Amino acid sequence: MPYPMITHHCRLRPISLAVLLFGCIQLPASQPTVKTMQVAATAFLNELSPELRTQASYPLDADERTNWHFVPKERNGVSLAQLDDAQEAKLTDLLAASLSESGYQKAANIQNLESVLFMLEGKAFRDPERYFATIFGDPAKDTDWGWRFEGHHLSLNYTIGDGQLITVTPNFWGANPATVPSGPHKGLRTLQDEEELARALIQSLNTEQQKSTIFTNKAPKDIHTRAKKEVTPLDPVGIRLDQLNAEQAAALHKTIQVYLGNMPADIARERWTKIQAADMASIRFAWAGSTKAGEPHYYRIQGPTFLIEYDNVQNKANHIHTVWRDFNGDFGRDIIREHKLSHSHE
Repeated sequence: MPYPMITHHCRLRPISLAVLLFGCIQLPASQPTVKTMQVAATAFLNELSPELRTQASYPLDADERTNWHFVPKERNGVSLAQLDDAQEAKLTDLLAASLSESGYQKAANIQNLESVLFMLEGKAFRDPERYFATIFGDPAKDTDWGWRFEGHHLSLNYTIGDGQLITVTPNFWGANPATVPSGPHKGLRTLQDEEELARALIQSLNTEQQKSTIFTNKAPKDIHTRAKKEVTPLDPVGIRLDQLNAEQAAALHKTIQVYLGNMPADIARERWTKIQAADMASIRFAWAGSTKAGEPHYYRIQGPTFLIEYDNVQNKANHIHTVWRDFNGDFGRDIIREHKLSHSHE
């Protein structure tokens, strides 16, 4: 069942109903995600005024590609506040093409938690329309292009190379409050599975396994990689997948699948296939902090090619940051560079 929707504070222009009700948006089952994205991105740009199109558009190799963050601030691109209903509908189509149904709902909830924060804090920068779309390259004619949707606690980065979707990282999701403490949406938990599945896994480990998994009893204040433009593998702490029993290994698989499940099914399958091909046994699950609900905690899942980080420490352990990074694929830099080098010799 979908999570309950959040009504915006009356000072804020409501986001269109289509944005809030993902169930009204049906993706064509016959089209692969990359083609649907290309059509939707082109339609979005074509709907913009010349001024907004210029504001939204950057070359694929612009420095802006790696200018990402997850804090509430002004960003380059066009914001939801600048769009009329028709333009916003086209952006909705692009988001819907770029996420699974559950991922879209999660993104909408993250955006709308800004309304909850506004009601709790009364600060003007808590604004669910302070989310920005940026297009890199020209999806109508370029085989290499990308796009980003970003605001507080959400950064979705997509790169298409040679007409194929090659990366969806960095991929950041956050929730504040992680559990809404009061008001009409009391109890709403936007990243519930990310928290509960990993906690169930750590609690299922025996004493010796937990000694291998918990690398410190104090959780860090935030994810280690923050908003770095490039990341390298973190210290190889934690328990290896091949040190888990069958039930525990399945639980770790399921936790990874929660993150993959934010993406359309064809993307999720392809990413899972690549993970399986890169030495599954060496994937490590590491934990820091308390294993009890409501207390500060952190975990990471690290494989040869990827890193998932999760942290819930701030606001009395009611403020989640989580991210997926690829060591050789963020922003598609290395892949596109290799593609261009190989074609330069033809």
